[in-house]
Amino acid sequence: MSYFIYILLCKGGSFYTGSTNDIKKRLKAHSEGQGAKYTKSHKPIKLIYSEEFSSKGEALQREYEIKSLSRKKKEELVKE
Repeated sequence: MSYFIYILLCKGGSFYTGSTNDIKKRLKAHSEGQGAKYTKSHKPIKLIYSEEFSSKGEALQREYEIKSLSRKKKEELVKE
C-alpha cells in the first residue's frame, strides 16, 4: 500500500500539508469541506505537491518535516 504527503494551495495563498493512503479520496473530502478543520475555512484551490512512500511511518515523518519548514522553504520545495 502506498502513502502520500501532499501540499494544497488554499484561498488567500496559504498552504496546507497532509498525509493519506488515498490521495484522490482525501482531495475530494477537502474540496467538500470535510477533509480537515483548516481546509473548511481556507478552501483548497489545487494540489501543488505530493510525494509517495511505502510506509505510513515514512509519510508521517516527511509530513512533520515539511510542516516544520518555513514558508520560503516550502515554496522552494514546490518549485522543484
